[in-house]
Amino acid sequence: MRTIHAATLFRPTLDDEPVPGRAVLVAGNRIEAVAPLDELIEAYPQVRVRRWAGTLGPALVHDGPLPPAPSPRERVHALFRLGVAAVLAAHVTEPELRAAAARNDVAVLDRVRPPALVPAGRADLAVFADDGRCLATVVAGRLVHRRA
Repeated sequence: MRTIHAATLFRPTLDDEPVPGRAVLVAGNRIEAVAPLDELIEAYPQVRVRRWAGTLGPALVHDGPLPPAPSPRERVHALFRLGVAAVLAAHVTEPELRAAAARNDVAVLDRVRPPALVPAGRADLAVFADDGRCLATVVAGRLVHRRA
């Protein structure tokens, strides 16, 4: 199943300046293409298009302790509300927490890697409002958080 994700602005890495008119084609848990929105819609007319207000970019890597919450599942979901799709292994040492991360396709990394939206890369995306609030998080191609 494919989905096109587009937003008011787009940035392929956190270091890039946001630009308008670009989008990401997601197929399964991978990014199939990054291209102008019009080109993707023309090439894939039957594909669902999710349009977001804000800036679409790579989901974040959380490099500290996970937010406190009553359960491991809720701690992982607290990350999604921040636009996070990956954590450092050093901060998920508890078996229950590691299992909750695995069930939700959160990438567990040995070291921080700069997130980027590139073809064939894992489909970890986030949309942020101008004030920095996370509006939507996609982890391994699956929408796991959206702000109402």
